[in-house]
Amino acid sequence: MTLATGRTVTMTTKAGERPMTTETLGTQQLSSLLQEIIPAGQTAPASGQDARFEYDSPFGRVSIHVTQIEGQTAIVLTPAGAGGEAKPASAPPPRPAAKEPERAAAPTPSKTAAPAKAAPKPASAVTRPVPKHIDELFRRMVEERCSDLHVSSGSPPLFRKDGDIVTLGDDAPIPPAAMKEMLYAITPERYRKEFEETHDTDFSYEIPDLSRFRCNLFMDRVGIGGVFRTIPTKIPTAKDLGLSQAMLDLCHLNKGLVLITGPTGSGKSTTLAAMIDYINTNLNAHIITIEDPIEFVHPNRKCLVNQREIGNHTQGFKSALRAALREDPDIVLVGEMRDLETVAIAIETAETGHLVFGTLHTNTAPSTVDRLIDQFPADRQAQIRTMLSESLKGVISQMLLRRNGGGRVAVHEILMVNSAISNLIREGKTFQIYSIMQVGKGTGMVCLNDALLEAVKNGTVTAEEALTKAINKTELKGMLVRLGAKLDGAAAAAAQVS
Repeated sequence: MTLATGRTVTMTTKAGERPMTTETLGTQQLSSLLQEIIPAGQTAPASGQDARFEYDSPFGRVSIHVTQIEGQTAIVLTPAGAGGEAKPASAPPPRPAAKEPERAAAPTPSKTAAPAKAAPKPASAVTRPVPKHIDELFRRMVEERCSDLHVSSGSPPLFRKDGDIVTLGDDAPIPPAAMKEMLYAITPERYRKEFEETHDTDFSYEIPDLSRFRCNLFMDRVGIGGVFRTIPTKIPTAKDLGLSQAMLDLCHLNKGLVLITGPTGSGKSTTLAAMIDYINTNLNAHIITIEDPIEFVHPNRKCLVNQREIGNHTQGFKSALRAALREDPDIVLVGEMRDLETVAIAIETAETGHLVFGTLHTNTAPSTVDRLIDQFPADRQAQIRTMLSESLKGVISQMLLRRNGGGRVAVHEILMVNSAISNLIREGKTFQIYSIMQVGKGTGMVCLNDALLEAVKNGTVTAEEALTKAINKTELKGMLVRLGAKLDGAAAAAAQVS
């Protein structure tokens, strides 16, 4: 790597030189950097002088050569022990070739130095270059069964695997300029313009025969970045996901509101796709989906499925939902109920004889009811409680846990709205919903802790994992103790915070 005043930082690899920054370095910046890395007791070289020393960086030991390039001070960094390291101090400093005045040359290897390919590689050395196209990262992501890819300017790519952010080998940091080129290559023109105006955008991208990806681009203090989530091309079936009969019964309703809830990344879209696929396979109906962006693609089977994407096919959730009322649907899927007006229209749509599926970012089924009502002004809440008591038919609250043996598994809390639940919603006594759920197990209701306990019983997850993800940890700890499950110290301590 070469840093020189009046130039951008450049990285020299086998493939040639690559700029690492878009801004040139100033004399003061280079001087400050030199003061930070020069060994204690050694003075910085005067203008025109050369110096060599080694520095223990967080990524391994590197050889530093302070030299001159076209009369300007330059710092050349190479992995210590690599074949291309700087020559002994008695040798004259390397100079860039005259025919390439605009390029900062790496130090010339000594004639006695071993060839680069034979040199021992430091454990921290980068072995995988910056990919030429982001598809290379997508393929690794799918092969390693990762759910998400995170890329940030100036950092190596990171992946989410089994819920954790991890690296997959020694990847080179991606410079801002290369990052922008890589991400713009897959971004449709409309979304490029949106990103340049707002510094955020969402879209979908597909590699045929591999997978679809939900894409988000953003800008941070370093430069452009992106997060990408895998959307399998094959829609998982209800059987694949182990959906209960109570969840499938909700698919047979002819009207009402059904909500799938859970934190970001809990698999709500996947569960909802499996339920829509079940309807598409078993019923004759017209389904309209409103998504941002379209994730799972549903072919027409027994149903007619029209999928509309925000930005491409409609302006927003509100306008698309209003338009759906004139499009003779039986079932409407609202990808995300983001604001008060969308929630209000969804409830009205459910009241007028349509089955509406939607998602919310809430952690439990009872809290979902409060969240819906609290979005409205105080003077409208009594009316909304009445409407919701009649239209809400079920809430499925979902979370993902690490599965024993690798991968992840979903557990579901299920609220089936019966006459007792309807009365509690209407009367504003939602705090009593949990008690009704505990005694309503025969009607398909499942409390979250019961679902977690069952996953521990059948060996799907560990007791520690279940306790970590529980909302009411104290209650689940007691249930696990009665089950005879052994908890480690960390899990038992975590249970003290309920």
